[in-house]
Amino acid sequence: MATTTYATAPVAGTTNALQDTLALVGRILLAWMFVPAGWSKIGGFSGTVGYATSAGLPLPEVGIAAAIVIELIGGLMLLVGFKTRWAALALAVFTAVASFFFHNYWGMPEAQQAMQKLMFGKNLAIVGGLLAFAAFGPGRFSLEGRKAA
Repeated sequence: MATTTYATAPVAGTTNALQDTLALVGRILLAWMFVPAGWSKIGGFSGTVGYATSAGLPLPEVGIAAAIVIELIGGLMLLVGFKTRWAALALAVFTAVASFFFHNYWGMPEAQQAMQKLMFGKNLAIVGGLLAFAAFGPGRFSLEGRKAA
């Protein structure tokens, strides 16, 4: 009888240097999107609230304040690899929800649909990358990885 083997996630501490380097680069690139976005919302709070209001976001002041916290704190946690799985999951949910409010191409004028569909798809791809970090963790080149070593 043939034995079937299934690929499994590496056990903590069993990744190699290439995997850990790729995880670090991935965390940096994802954080690069969230941290500056959260920071810019602080300086442009009223304009961002106005945009959120026009997009139909309920309680736009609360929503933008929450976005700032999630993007800044979650992005920094992801960057340094601290509570990475939770940070990645929070950022994934935030990104998915924000996509439905701000890139709802199906409800926009035809002239805007192509760009908004592209942005919506990009955001879903980012959600996929974040879910991978939620599933597999940050790698050894992280605060969490230092604890495991």
